[in-house]
Amino acid sequence: MSKELNVPTMAECMAEGKTPDILFWVGSAGSYDDRAKKITKAFVKILNKANVNFAVLGTEESATGDLAKRAGNEFLFQMQAMMNIEVLNMYEVKRIVTCDPHSFNCLKNEYPGLGGVYDVMHHTQFIKELISSGKLDIKESDYKGKQITFHDPCYLGRANSEYNAPREVLSSLHANLVEMKRSKATALCCGAGGAQMFKEPEKGNKDINELRTEDALQTNPEIIATACPYCMTMMSDGVKVKEKEAQIKVLDIAELIASSQNL
Repeated sequence: MSKELNVPTMAECMAEGKTPDILFWVGSAGSYDDRAKKITKAFVKILNKANVNFAVLGTEESATGDLAKRAGNEFLFQMQAMMNIEVLNMYEVKRIVTCDPHSFNCLKNEYPGLGGVYDVMHHTQFIKELISSGKLDIKESDYKGKQITFHDPCYLGRANSEYNAPREVLSSLHANLVEMKRSKATALCCGAGGAQMFKEPEKGNKDINELRTEDALQTNPEIIATACPYCMTMMSDGVKVKEKEAQIKVLDIAELIASSQNL
């Protein structure tokens, strides 16, 4: 990725005596999942376009430990967290931005107790900041008038009460934003949170992602917007189950902004 896009590492910056303003925390999904890698690239294009002074940890980044904690392995979580905190503090990192609400929640709320205190932002919050400050100018948009519904990620919405940033960023596209009947504080989980992504669902008459996709389909969307790599997987699978992938796209907010800028 770093060859086709400008993605400096913290180690390279330190070797050159530079201090980035932002550490972009890529996260496990954004690093390894093929679909989530597209979100990572879209966000990097936005950072480059807005001339943001940022860097990544690269091979020095490890999983936050969020999944281990949610699955009940507190010991493994603390091991992973302490390892990351050591690296982050070595580089004197102050501000972190991530596209993953699970990493966002973990770094923001659970690392401070282990000695990792940082200003942590979700990518929708940061994009909103870039637009508000004029660093990212969205004049025209291919999405003007398009019917878009937004699925709230649990760890961005209910866990951290951030409902406005993603919607404000979407509104900059001049699309027709239609809310699902269950949205914001009453939004339904996509079914992947709490390490559920990595296990088979319990017996029932319907998978949660299918139920959530039905919520989205009731808004007659052309696009289902997400802001989480796990939600992306679950909603995309839901659209496939409903055999609607030819009519409805599932896109991350970073992808919508990047493509609106022809990045």
